Amino acid sequence: MTPAGRRIVAAAEELFYRRGITAVGVDLIAEHSGVTKRTLYNQFGSKDHLVAAYLAERDRRWRSDVRAAVDAAVDAGASPVEAVTAPFEALRTWSRTHTRGCAFINALAELPDPAHPAHRIAADQKLWLLDLFGELAAAAGCPDPATLAAQLFVLHEGALASQPLPHDTLPAATELARALVRAAARGPA
Repeated sequence: MTPAGRRIVAAAEELFYRRGITAVGVDLIAEHSGVTKRTLYNQFGSKDHLVAAYLAERDRRWRSDVRAAVDAAVDAGASPVEAVTAPFEALRTWSRTHTRGCAFINALAELPDPAHPAHRIAADQKLWLLDLFGELAAAAGCPDPATLAAQLFVLHEGALASQPLPHDTLPAATELARALVRAAARGPA
């Protein structure tokens, strides 16, 4: 991506996340990034492709942060059972600077058409996290990793969706996730 393209994506990210995708036009993005509309269209072709680029970059950073949290847990000697909840720790860190909830949930709400390129990126991000929970649960020896993954995913997404509220649900969701993982690792009662 060119320097102008990076400035455009950075401006788009700030504006889309703060104001909403449908509320922000290309004129405002061009103005905030210091480029002309022509440059914006030359770089991305359309607003839809710019939204997709914004979400793809955000997804890249989020996946990197989650993987780093998982690796840090393992490197710190965490058991495979403890590593399963590392995405909750990544969310705790991420949420310090991203306080308007989940950009991917917001995008899915604003862009309901599954054919929209940004919708696909947002949906793929959610499926990736669900799959990661399944992989981590399987590595921890949980007998039904798919069920545990679905439960953890719902807790994680619920904590994320409630983030803009004045009550922080992440600590309770994290503790519940740990209890679910411990119970699953013990196997059926």
